[in-house]
Amino acid sequence: MRILKMFLLIILILFLLLICYFFAPLEIPFLTGLIGAPTQAEKITWGVNFSQKHTQSLGLDWQKTYLALLDDLKVKNLKIITQWDLIEPKQGQYFFDDLDWQIAQAENKGAKILLVIGLKTGRWPECHIPDWAKNLTKQEREERILKLIEKIVSNYQDSTSIISWQVENEPFFPFGECPEIDREFLQKEINLVKSLDNKQRRQIVVSDSGEGSFWFTVAKLGDVVGITMYKKVWFSQINAYVKYPLPPVFYWRKAQIIKNLFNKNVICIELQAEPWGKELLYTSPLEEQEKTMNLKQFKQNIAFAKKTGLDTFYLWGAEWWYWMKTKQNNSEIWQEASKLF
Repeated sequence: MRILKMFLLIILILFLLLICYFFAPLEIPFLTGLIGAPTQAEKITWGVNFSQKHTQSLGLDWQKTYLALLDDLKVKNLKIITQWDLIEPKQGQYFFDDLDWQIAQAENKGAKILLVIGLKTGRWPECHIPDWAKNLTKQEREERILKLIEKIVSNYQDSTSIISWQVENEPFFPFGECPEIDREFLQKEINLVKSLDNKQRRQIVVSDSGEGSFWFTVAKLGDVVGITMYKKVWFSQINAYVKYPLPPVFYWRKAQIIKNLFNKNVICIELQAEPWGKELLYTSPLEEQEKTMNLKQFKQNIAFAKKTGLDTFYLWGAEWWYWMKTKQNNSEIWQEASKLF
């Protein structure tokens, strides 16, 4: 019984130390690499995510929206989401016209692109599998994805605007209507990209949940760790809105661990800047959307991001800002976002 009590006491002490480490901004001079408090990066790179398909689902002209980001907001960093069903609508027939246009426009405006490729690339339902591929076996599907990646990378290997590739989106985080992506297959995808991109050798980003993971697995695979950062969301599990109680130091400390153990940089590839409600944006009432995103929340999220010490953020929601501006006659977030760029 005495040994059991001692064991439980040790477990409790370790748990409390862990809580303190990730939630309390303690300063220990000789351990600043792991225990220092975060300070705002001297120079922060701000970018936006863009999905042609998501923009169309909002009832917007995707080309006008894209140009507004480049010309009006003056965005210079874009994370462009590719989606399988748009690029290979029929088996073996590839359609690159729309993606060609996006990349050409970025090159003309001097913007840089992080291009997301693979099976799970973002925006609901996360995996955009074309109808012809929905009944393929796992092996057949993976073969087709590798062929898709080969086509995309080969097509844009000489592009001057693409500065890095993101292979899959949160591949190990169970979110979306997706088949499982195992580590072995992800490694095959990464190896393929590296073999095809042997001239420019651009960095490969592998992403994970900022809140629900310690990022170790993706750090072993990618050149850069990409994370999400959300502040207020709808949790269907408890049927309620939840504001994450995580302080900036939570992200900073995890990033320091990754830097020290793996010598990898951590960037935020999704900073919440749009609503996350009970329904998808396309059917959610405006008053419901404002429960998780409005001008005040937007400012708070930007201020929070600066306090994490990270130096690169791609905001998630630029298409929605344009929808608010053009469809709801409300440009306050659009104008606030313009200050970043």
